[in-house]
Amino acid sequence: MEKLSEKLKELRLEKGLSQKEVSTALGLTRNAFTNYENGYREPSLETLKKICQFFDVSADYLLGLKNY
Repeated sequence: MEKLSEKLKELRLEKGLSQKEVSTALGLTRNAFTNYENGYREPSLETLKKICQFFDVSADYLLGLKNY
């Protein structure tokens, strides 16, 4: 099962975005997003919602509960 951190990186690279671009769009520091992407920290529920909206995916997908 893919981890949240792996999915975040995969989605970011698919869109051709830098960590800085994603973090700015989400209202986060680059360091915060980098920590999520590297698996050092997990986002709050509110941040998870923003990530889902930004990448147009479900929370189930990000959390590895569904493959779409």
